[in-house]
Amino acid sequence: MSVGVNLDDTIVAIATAPGRGGIGVVRLSGPDARKIAMPMLRLKHELEPGRAVFGELVEVSPTLAAKDAARVGHPSVSSDGQRVDEVVVTYFAKPHSYTTDDVVEISAHGSPVVLRHIVELCVAAGARLAEPGEFTMRAFLNGRIDLTQAEAVRDLIDSQTLYQAKVAAQQLEGALSRRLQPIKQKLVELIAMLEAGIDFAEDDVSVMPDATILDHIARIRTPLEELAASFAYGKIVHEGLTLAIVGRPNVGKSSLFNRLVERERAIVTAAPGTTRDLVTETVAIEGIPVKLVDTAGIRHALDEAESIGIRKSMEALADADLVLVVLDASQPQTEEDDELIAQAMQRAAIVVENKCDLKESKIPTSPKTGEKWGTQACVCTSALTGDGVAELRAEILQHIGGEAGTQIESGFLTNVRHEGLIKDSLAALGTAQTAVAGKIPHEMLLLDLYNALRPLDAITGATTTDDILNLIFSTFCIGK
Repeated sequence: MSVGVNLDDTIVAIATAPGRGGIGVVRLSGPDARKIAMPMLRLKHELEPGRAVFGELVEVSPTLAAKDAARVGHPSVSSDGQRVDEVVVTYFAKPHSYTTDDVVEISAHGSPVVLRHIVELCVAAGARLAEPGEFTMRAFLNGRIDLTQAEAVRDLIDSQTLYQAKVAAQQLEGALSRRLQPIKQKLVELIAMLEAGIDFAEDDVSVMPDATILDHIARIRTPLEELAASFAYGKIVHEGLTLAIVGRPNVGKSSLFNRLVERERAIVTAAPGTTRDLVTETVAIEGIPVKLVDTAGIRHALDEAESIGIRKSMEALADADLVLVVLDASQPQTEEDDELIAQAMQRAAIVVENKCDLKESKIPTSPKTGEKWGTQACVCTSALTGDGVAELRAEILQHIGGEAGTQIESGFLTNVRHEGLIKDSLAALGTAQTAVAGKIPHEMLLLDLYNALRPLDAITGATTTDDILNLIFSTFCIGK
């Protein structure tokens, strides 16, 4: 989609998901939205802003629709047309609408044929098919929302869990913008003071000493660094993470996998080596999407099929964001266990002693639940009885920053674009600090400070280029 599209057009699109459903919505937005919609409607009452009106969709020829759209018609202008469907029509008058233009939403039964017919009538009467994300882009370009809020709309639609939806809703309310605003304000104030010192030097306006300038920059950097650090958790909230379950054959990996999934997803038998291929399932742990990967037991392969499965297991271990190394609590620890633990200690991992209900028979070489195995946490579980599974979920959540995340829900980074811009701003502030230490003239220092300000403006859209806008809104669905 091009930012250069005509914002004076009236646009139309089906706003509900493709396919059949109980209700489908067609959305019109633009100066002629009401005039285009009226000829195809037979309403019980006159359209009023912010009020839903029951009525009928009536058959009208495209030629007649185009002719009638040229004037504001009475609700019964198409009273002689044959009824096609019952509808509920909602009218939002400018500027009190999503796009700040006049908006008409026609809710019909969710038949694709009926919805397409409404769109065709609207196009015949002068509307234009909306591009992906064009309704939201108009909201942004008309000042209804900033760019972080526009991107939050997409995130809200794409949410897989309720927690993701809540985070997106916070961003949609402007949480990130509110967190950035005081930081930007401090930077703008510093720039203004330095500009004044340059422009009015002959009028005895004092120039800030270097120590004061460095103090101001430090006060700007600190909250920006905190915001940048929040991306580690925000990225997981937005994208989820992959968790690989690895271990020797018959230690209960698949049983533990089924416990975490809460259904019999993987095949479990008493025979070692049952799992030959990767089995995956995505679950939500406290609202965080976690892709669980059950792997083949790692040992010296007995045949080619098992060898391929073990190779895939090692690849899954290498690719995972978090690894569960499962041991058999009823058996002595083996060299293969030691090798897996050694590999796991090079990354984020949790050591799980499974079959803890049989642990009495094992030589006590491992720590208790909650203690550390080297640098790794250790949890005792029983996939058979379910003991320790709740503690394992809590430990997984601890590893992905769940507790820290609850403290920074208001305005943390979940977007790669935002993180890159924050880093650009921090880099420019670092250059500015170096310039102050090097006694660089304030005219040159101001260039660094403006370089720090521009990325912050780009986050909210104040200085975002058309190319970036096109890239962002092209990822939206049509109708939003």
